[in-house]
Parts: sequence; C-alpha cells; structure tokens
Amino acid sequence: MNFREIWLKFIALFENPVFVRIFVVLVGLFVIWLIVRMLRLRWLVQIKDIDNRHRARKLAGFAGYLISIFLIAGVYSDQLSGLTVALGAAGVGIAFALQEVIASFAGWLTIMFGGFYRTGDRVQLGGITGDVIDIGMLRTTLMETGQWVNGQLYNGRIVRIANSFVFKEPVFNYSADFPFLWDEIYIPIRYGSDYKLTRQILEQIANDIVGHYAKDANDTWEPMLRKYMIEPASTEPMVSLTADENWAKFTIRYTVAYNKRRSVKDKLFEAIIVSLEATEGKVRIGINAIELRPPFDEDHAVFQVSYKQ
Repeated sequence: MNFREIWLKFIALFENPVFVRIFVVLVGLFVIWLIVRMLRLRWLVQIKDIDNRHRARKLAGFAGYLISIFLIAGVYSDQLSGLTVALGAAGVGIAFALQEVIASFAGWLTIMFGGFYRTGDRVQLGGITGDVIDIGMLRTTLMETGQWVNGQLYNGRIVRIANSFVFKEPVFNYSADFPFLWDEIYIPIRYGSDYKLTRQILEQIANDIVGHYAKDANDTWEPMLRKYMIEPASTEPMVSLTADENWAKFTIRYTVAYNKRRSVKDKLFEAIIVSLEATEGKVRIGINAIELRPPFDEDHAVFQVSYKQ
C-alpha cells in the first residue's frame, strides 16, 4: 500500500460523522492544552508577585478544563439533547450527593476572590495552624505548625483541608492585612528589688530588640484604620508592673512579625537574664523555693512546707 492509498483512506474517514467528531474533540483538546501550557510557561512566569502568579496558573488550568467541557458538549450537543430530561431529574440527587464537593468549589471561588487568605499566609483552619502552600479547587494544603512542637514551628505534617471550611468555621489569618502580632512576656521580680532600675533595663532591652518592629507595624496599621472600623493602637514596646502574693511582675508588651515570635523571645529572655544578673543583687529574679522546717509537734513527724521568694 503506497502513500496515496493511505491518504485516500484517511480522507475517506472524514465522511464518517463519528470520526469527524472524535477528530474535532482531540484536536480541540490538544489546542486548549497547548494554549494553557504556553500561558503558564511564557506569559504567567513574567508575573513578579508569587501569589498572583500562583493564582493565575490555577485560573488558567480551571479555564482549560471548563473550555474542554464546553467543547465536548458542543460537539455532541445533538446526542445529549435526549438526556436533558433525565439529567434534570437526576440533578437533585447529584447535587445532594456532591454537596460537599460543590461547597468546596464554592469555597475555592470565595477564597480566590474574597481575600480570605492566599499562598504563603499563616492561617488557622478548623483548629489546624500552618502556612498555606497550595489552594486547590477542592482543598487547601497547609504545612502544619505547632502540635507537639512549640513556638509555632513546622512539625513536618502536610494537611489538606476542604475549602468548605470557610463557610462553617472562623478563618484566622496571621499575615493578611497586618502581618504582625502583639506578644507579651513577664518577668517575676522579688520584693525589695530596685523597681525603677528594673523598668529602665526592660524598656531599654525591648527598644533595642523589638523597637524596629514598632515602626513597620505602625506603617501597616495606618491603612487598616482607613479600611476597617478599628481604633488606633500603640505598636511601641510597653513595660507595665503588677503584683501578687509571690512577687512583683513586670510585663513587656510588644509587636513582632508573626513568624518571628520564637526567635524574638529567645533574644529578649537572654538579654533580660544577663542584664538583671549584672545588677549585683539590686534586682533579683523571683523563683519558687521550698523551705522545709522542723516539726513543731514532736509526737508527729510532719514537715511544714512554705514558699519563699
């Protein structure tokens, strides 16, 4: 069989409507795939913002699937017309069976266009805290933090949560409009210490270590005042004093980047301990100590236990 005969048989296939429809669908799907791939590799990679680039890639893929469905439905529209009544009757049952899928897809649209969160944000969804690493049409993928690991550090687990959660539970976003947190640490000081010196030391340490966060936080807070009905708030480090039956308690309140809490606390505590110990007894850190006293009743060998500072 020569090339001419093969070509004539191939041309003859186009007289068969079934072959024509299959050919149109295959060519159409290939063209759609090629366009989506070109968009992702040539044009979308030029978007500088990582979140916008990721979102554009997701939308391009979704648009490709949607156009493919319309293409197949258009080619076989005359054959699908007889199924309209049957599909309409089954629609209620299908919608009920796939209600979680439909809710998750609606949640995806809400997330993408409602600004709930984006890739890279640290969020809490359904009691699970982590960084968003992917937003799919049905599920959001998190790199989990916390649980058995302190300081909100990664624990290594990847969690996938249905997007329908945005309609059922609160969504806590640590890094959306205001990527800072107010945090506090407290230092117990023994009674009889030099409280003014203590305050001076703590204020100096706070300004040196976390003072630079205050300006950045304040610059970010200003647009929040215009966007939301919210009151002005101080972002400067603040030292306050309270007292109880055990010791005087100094509290340092400060703003810090949401992903720097652990490292900042480490620097603060190290500087505070070193500085207070260098006061040569003028400032003494409060500790729980147990003092065992001899029994008062010689017939009953019972020790009385009391706490001292």
